[in-house]
Amino acid sequence: MHDTVANTQTARDLHGYIAEQERKSLLRFLTCGSVDDGKSTLIGRLLYDTKLIFEDQLAALEKDSRKHGTTGDDIDFALLVDGLEAEREQGITIDVAYRFFATPKRKFIVADTPGHEQYTRNMATGASTADLAIVLVDARAGIIRQTRRHSFIASLLGIRHVVVAINKIDLVGYDRAVFDTIAAEYRAFARDLGFETITPIPMSARYGDNVTTASANTGWYEGPTLLEHLESIPVDRIDTDKPFRLPVQFVNRPNLDFRGFSGTIASGTVSAGDAVVVAKSGKASTVARIVTADGDLQTAEAGQAVTLVLADEVEVSRGNMLVSPSARPEVADQFTADIIWFDEQPMLPGRTYLLRTETDQAPASITELKHRIDVNSFAHEAAKSLDLNEIGSCNISVQQPIAFDNYVDNRATGAFILIDRMTNRTVGAGLIRHPLRRASNIHWQALDVDKAVRAQMKHQKPVVLWFTGLSGSGKSTIANLLEKRLHNDGRHTYILDGDNVRHGLNRDLGFTEEDRVENIRRVAETAKLMVDAGLIVIVSFISPFQAERRMARELLAEGEFVEVFVDTPFEECARRDPKGLYAKALRGEIKNFTGVDSPYQPPENPEIHLDTVGRAPEDLVEAVATWLRQKGIA
Repeated sequence: MHDTVANTQTARDLHGYIAEQERKSLLRFLTCGSVDDGKSTLIGRLLYDTKLIFEDQLAALEKDSRKHGTTGDDIDFALLVDGLEAEREQGITIDVAYRFFATPKRKFIVADTPGHEQYTRNMATGASTADLAIVLVDARAGIIRQTRRHSFIASLLGIRHVVVAINKIDLVGYDRAVFDTIAAEYRAFARDLGFETITPIPMSARYGDNVTTASANTGWYEGPTLLEHLESIPVDRIDTDKPFRLPVQFVNRPNLDFRGFSGTIASGTVSAGDAVVVAKSGKASTVARIVTADGDLQTAEAGQAVTLVLADEVEVSRGNMLVSPSARPEVADQFTADIIWFDEQPMLPGRTYLLRTETDQAPASITELKHRIDVNSFAHEAAKSLDLNEIGSCNISVQQPIAFDNYVDNRATGAFILIDRMTNRTVGAGLIRHPLRRASNIHWQALDVDKAVRAQMKHQKPVVLWFTGLSGSGKSTIANLLEKRLHNDGRHTYILDGDNVRHGLNRDLGFTEEDRVENIRRVAETAKLMVDAGLIVIVSFISPFQAERRMARELLAEGEFVEVFVDTPFEECARRDPKGLYAKALRGEIKNFTGVDSPYQPPENPEIHLDTVGRAPEDLVEAVATWLRQKGIA
């Protein structure tokens, strides 16, 4: 009997504890700043002072501090968070480390983000879900470039509350003048970043000054400790007050009797019986059921993973959204966005990337880099590309419409990443600002005479023969001989030659990587029009980048793009040097010359591979003609 009562009381205590924890608000915050400013140490100190480290963890920490620590005989609290071996050996944070802890007043999820410029992308990842940023500043160094960069990114990603943790105050003798100077300088440069609150706090993460308890060493400071501020800042999330958005991640159809649309609600609430609309098509229905792993719900809200069953049979696929009919998202294939560039290879307008939102993806290109943002002055600068860690405002064109919101209104549905299609690397993160309407009055005009009719009249199959290779490889010679051969056979052809096109269509372009990308984009679009006219188009361009040749291929229908690799070694091209360009480039008189100081990326799987060494141009033309004849093209 006594055991039963005790068990009942324990169960009540447990349920009461769980209910108490669920009632607590949750604050997501991140630490950011430069290398060695003490971000990981600060989080470790918070965990230690709030007594959230178990005895075995503390013992392991003391052992690791002796092996990897940088604080002498003291515990190195940074090692609680810097879990990667590479981080411990180098004393820096590389990845984003997330930690959960709670106090009697609030629950917290903290992201410890890297300070090194090379890992700015990871800092942006941590900031994308945070409500507050702790920007650490070394009291000895003051405000530096990385302080400004991380503050600007935090502002860009929607964070509205900042703590300026002026750390290592002990190393400047707890000098109030140092603190006041840094705090004033930070407020001055962050004045236009849109933060609602900026709270400077003098602290020593190593010794715990003003982290969880007020420090006797800073009697002149009358503000809150860091923990007091984190517990009291009013930043409860209000995603439930926003319009309903369910990005569809999965169409759940286990049998013929059930069809539901699964995903995590990005914002708003939904109840059984509510009207909803499919974002892209505008088709309307009502919610018949809200299904979860724990049973049906009457109402669900932002953050919950659910499956919605609709009353009507409407087409909804992954990448679409179910939304409120009274507040629909934008649906467009052109929009303006701010982009943070993560890759060592520059962002080039005109190059095709894969744009991926929370559930959707499509090929996309930057049609215009409107300006680059100087992270020191926040000035808008003219630029042709973005380099690693740079931020710019861009116009983007997507090959198919996507559904989205302004990032300011909805983080989940207003963000995207860009992926390099050749390497599959994530090269940039974007924040959508607004759709572009300038092309909304332009529609495809239906034509009665189409490509098939034009080609039939010419008794040939339209195709692009894309000759690529180094300057001097023999592309133009082979292309010219091939056109004469095809012309004699009664074929209708046209040559687009690199040098000739630069005298007209592309005369405004130079030879930077950005201009080379635009050069190929224009030629590819022109070639597409000529194929539509039913022609056999012979394109003779160096076209050094795989990404642009792939872009040209994808503009055309299957089988209409034939890549011809004119494979001549650099040494042989330089020996031939028909225009004297190699000699000038090797003397430094010509910049951005392919093969000398600008790269050439050879095709990996060309349809036709012409090894030119020891072979006459006529033999190479015969090889191409034979291939075309075997494929039924000409």
